[in-house]
Amino acid sequence: MASSPPIPRWPTGLVDAALALHDNRLEIAEPLLRRHLKRDPFDARAIRMLAELAGRLGRYKDSETLLRRALELAPGFTAARANLAIVLYRQNRPVDALEELDRLLDEEPDHPGHANLKAAALGRLGGFEAAITLYEGVLARAPDQPKVWMSYGHMLKTVGRQADGVAAYRQALGLRPDLGEAWWSLANLKTVRFDEADIAAMAAALARPDLTDEDRFHLDFALGKAWEDRRDPARAFDHYAAANALRRTKIVYDADQTERFVDDVVALATPAFFAHRVGWGCPAADPIFVLGMPRAGSTLVEQILASHSQVEGTTELPDLPAIARQVTNYPHGLSTVTADQARAMGEEYLRRAAVQRRTDRPLFVDKLPNNWAHVALIRLILPNATVIDARREPRACCFSNFKQHFARGQAFSYSLADMGRYYRDYVRLLAHLDAVQPGRVHRVIHERLVDDVESEVRGLLAACGLAFEPACLTPHETDRAVRTASSEQVRQPIFRTGNDAWGPFADRLGELEAALGDTVDAYPDAPAFG
Repeated sequence: MASSPPIPRWPTGLVDAALALHDNRLEIAEPLLRRHLKRDPFDARAIRMLAELAGRLGRYKDSETLLRRALELAPGFTAARANLAIVLYRQNRPVDALEELDRLLDEEPDHPGHANLKAAALGRLGGFEAAITLYEGVLARAPDQPKVWMSYGHMLKTVGRQADGVAAYRQALGLRPDLGEAWWSLANLKTVRFDEADIAAMAAALARPDLTDEDRFHLDFALGKAWEDRRDPARAFDHYAAANALRRTKIVYDADQTERFVDDVVALATPAFFAHRVGWGCPAADPIFVLGMPRAGSTLVEQILASHSQVEGTTELPDLPAIARQVTNYPHGLSTVTADQARAMGEEYLRRAAVQRRTDRPLFVDKLPNNWAHVALIRLILPNATVIDARREPRACCFSNFKQHFARGQAFSYSLADMGRYYRDYVRLLAHLDAVQPGRVHRVIHERLVDDVESEVRGLLAACGLAFEPACLTPHETDRAVRTASSEQVRQPIFRTGNDAWGPFADRLGELEAALGDTVDAYPDAPAFG
């Protein structure tokens, strides 16, 4: 394998850029790097640093392009290849990331970082047992790594080994008591109750002046859960509010943009639009899209369906949004898609989703909640797919989101006002599609499901064209990996105790109720949107 040429002494400008990047002063690092590369455009070190900067800004495609250039100049530049693997993983391209990681592990077989990322990538592809084995190998060689113990805990939780997962999280906290994400991971199991010592340890960590913002908001989310379990809604809400406020400063979300997007889809998706395109798209009926708001019962719906002999549960697949991003000026650009393009897009979705398939069952579930925004696209490219809207009472659903820290996405969920507007826009778009294509979306009302399981399950299966099977009434007995925040809840018998959890916090939810407007009084129906 080719190796990099000897690396000369770093010039002062590049040293300054590296220091600025280390301190996350990106506004200083970027001009220094660009000036250096103007003088020496073939410096792979500087290209890699500029790629890292782009990655920190979320410009992953730019970062990938720069890293591939660095590796073209210096094929043996392992640090650049490691960065490339991370960028590919963050773009939801685990297969491509694994290709780079295998090359890295050939060169550096004992590198824990490469093995750790490979385990995470395998997890994205459903290779959970292989990932667990990798984590165990890393920890056998280097046991004093709290974040690896935490990642190991995530994987154990996913496959249902809850006690082992809890032990792994506790091991991480034994090594680093202020690791906020590990505390939140315990809280996020929904089945762990913190004792007095846990609360004291979290409070002590939260009081540290050098605590990072990421540790801080994770600790606040976890303490919110701890105090809610102790029926102290005032303390709980204060922690939830602090966590959300800090998390909101780290993300970019524009509720007006979501509203405009829904306006655009409503204007586009007319009866004439669909009538003109009858017979378009890929005719396969394999996908069942379970969509709606997060924390609305979609994981339970998926688990019910995955309990059927003809249905495979997968996870929240990133593939439909990726297809949408290929459409220029989306959603307006859907009007310019040709019949051949629509069919090709449907076929591409199936190819991409096939990476997650593990059985030969004819149907599979894609339960990415945010696909509600892409129902018009689904109807265009996969007209025979089943669409299930999992819906929950607006205050219960939105407050459940407010208590939740999501690993990625769901940027609307860290503000009560943003969340209320997002829920309203979701209901508005689905109400429009119900009007222009009646009966094409089957709605599962969460409260009805938990109150009358058999009737609602029979209706759900009929909407999917499936015969009733008794196993669908006991989904908690279905043994499968579950990768969402509800993973432990769906391993218990169906229950309704969470439906009223928002009640003790009602006096603090005025901003949410104002944003929800008439969706509250109209529920479970949609209000009459003007």
